Amino acid sequence: MGDIIFHIPLANLFKSQGYEVGWIVSEKGYDLLKGNPCVDKVFLAPVQKWKKRGLNILNFFEYLKILREIRKEKYDIAIDTQMMFKTMYWMKFCGAKRRICAGNAKEFAQFGANEIIPSIMIGFHRHVMLNSFEFAKHLGLKTDEIKFTLPETSEKIKKEIDELLKDVDKTRPLVAIAPATTRELKFWDRDNWKAVVNELEKTCSLIFTGTEADRELLNYIGAERHTNLCGKTNLEGLRELFSRVNLVMAPDSGSAHLAWASGKPAVVAIFTCTPPTFFGPFGNDDKYAAVNGGIPCQPCGVKHCANEGENFKACTRTPTPAQILTIVNKLLKNNTTVEK
Repeated sequence: MGDIIFHIPLANLFKSQGYEVGWIVSEKGYDLLKGNPCVDKVFLAPVQKWKKRGLNILNFFEYLKILREIRKEKYDIAIDTQMMFKTMYWMKFCGAKRRICAGNAKEFAQFGANEIIPSIMIGFHRHVMLNSFEFAKHLGLKTDEIKFTLPETSEKIKKEIDELLKDVDKTRPLVAIAPATTRELKFWDRDNWKAVVNELEKTCSLIFTGTEADRELLNYIGAERHTNLCGKTNLEGLRELFSRVNLVMAPDSGSAHLAWASGKPAVVAIFTCTPPTFFGPFGNDDKYAAVNGGIPCQPCGVKHCANEGENFKACTRTPTPAQILTIVNKLLKNNTTVEK
């Protein structure tokens, strides 16, 4: 989800300066782009379906069908923003006159391009979204606007969220807690989450989100005492939920990125092994915070901790609950309007 969200501002740069935009996306990002004003045409590549089938000739024929649809558009420019082996084939055969990739692309992705720009990701000091603007600069576009757009929420989903939140005390600040993510080392310590929940529940109305796979974690940190939407919202519902709360707390995850893109709630994103400057929300210090514990091995970016003893997974235990609560309370003061 983050890959899609971080490149929506790039698509909006092209749209605002007279370009028509097409986007190839897999199932995970399709709902973020279908109906999104940043794009004129969305091509769905059903990667998850293809993976489930395994080696199957049907996958190849479906790939060719999508490729023919893309080639019919006769695009002038193709940009590989993900820059991986799986995107190289789309670039190579999409039919665009200019196929642009960066010099530091991974997995031989450059072989799909006929135009290479300098490396755009050097270290972790600049956000991945701003890195993507190098494509626009290369093409002579203005890059002084960061604009997120998301599809309109359907009335059906709005009513469903109305029902799910009907018993929430809206005279208190509304805080959505989404503690789960996709990689084990990116999880903040569950006892830290529990300590934060124990304090916030004294002054805030708490709403918990996650998938069915996250239910045990949510129950452990206290979700059952509050509004627990585990497994009850799809991506569209999550967007609508975040538009109604004052603050969202999450690790480095799709939930944190979606909350930032919505532009509505304050966001506290807790980072462990990944770099907050590269993936975290930014733009307004009174509204967004991307934090880690500042320990020497951060950020490592690895999937499995190489430390041993007391330093094993040390990043997942920092910052402390007290440090996070200080940040949360500061942002809530700046971003809370409650019903009287």
